Amino acid sequence: MQIFLARNNVQAGPYDLDQLNIMLASGEVTLDDLVWHDGLDQWQRVGNLTGNQHTYRPTVVPNTSITNDSIVNNVTVFPEDSDTNPNGKSNQDGKKLSIDKLYGKPERPKPDAKNSKADMTSNRHQTPHNNVTLNKSSAAKPTSGKDKVVGNMILAPIMSRILATAINALMYLLAIFPLVMALTKMDVDYSKFQDIQNMDAAYQYSMTLMESVPSTTLMMSQVLVFGLFALQLIFITLRGQSLGKLITGIRVVDQTTHRLPSFIKLIGIRTLLLFVIYNLLFSFTSFLGFVVIGIHYYMASKSPENIGWHDKLAKTLVVKADSSQLVKQPKIK
Repeated sequence: MQIFLARNNVQAGPYDLDQLNIMLASGEVTLDDLVWHDGLDQWQRVGNLTGNQHTYRPTVVPNTSITNDSIVNNVTVFPEDSDTNPNGKSNQDGKKLSIDKLYGKPERPKPDAKNSKADMTSNRHQTPHNNVTLNKSSAAKPTSGKDKVVGNMILAPIMSRILATAINALMYLLAIFPLVMALTKMDVDYSKFQDIQNMDAAYQYSMTLMESVPSTTLMMSQVLVFGLFALQLIFITLRGQSLGKLITGIRVVDQTTHRLPSFIKLIGIRTLLLFVIYNLLFSFTSFLGFVVIGIHYYMASKSPENIGWHDKLAKTLVVKADSSQLVKQPKIK
């Protein structure tokens, strides 16, 4: 089984399956590189074939050694360095293109004395072109039959999203735990918070309770709450993940670019606006807030792309996290 690799429009190979897995394990080949072998109709992202794992186990290993020249030749190669040139003929030196050259690095000298005079200036610049492309319509290989796929991404399972929400709520409860413990020692009339028609009285009563709480306890709760909120904003801004999503391995991406959404979508809509909406809902009655959350996840479970009303509002998707989603797209000049 001959396997060809490509990166930055430069081809390397052929390699066998064991060599590929060794290079994947060592990090020489990344999940974002392209791969082709007999049985594939086009170049594929390595991670799509491996299920974003660092081991490739093809379901069917072709026995033929014939390569499809129309696909293999659709990249730039170093003919003098490749074991097999685009015409299928062996080069005089019989060397494969090294992974170092594939990655645009200077080739490292071998410790063998015969190679002591190895050329260290083989870092060649390749002009990018459109020969090697990863078709956006080629979906990532699902890790199970229940996975939903969009483009080259695996959508986050609904249960993972619910678990992330639960983790975020638990962190908030832990942050206000000192305040809750102080309130349990007081005689609180909870009926005053359920009178929707007299919100001013409920607010005044809550202020009276806060004045009765020890100042150190109140300050500790405020530090924990604001610290947690700041930490959440940092992770959401930089990674598209709340702490709950980070723990469950899922991320918010833009519906169009499949990359990290804009600051307005992440912070303005999906964070601050939703925070205000749910605070208003829970201030009226906790039941209403939980109903709206339930509607969101029900909509997501019935949608082909797991889109709930949060996602419709911000035009985002929630997917399994992958490092390629954090790569910024170059600006068009």
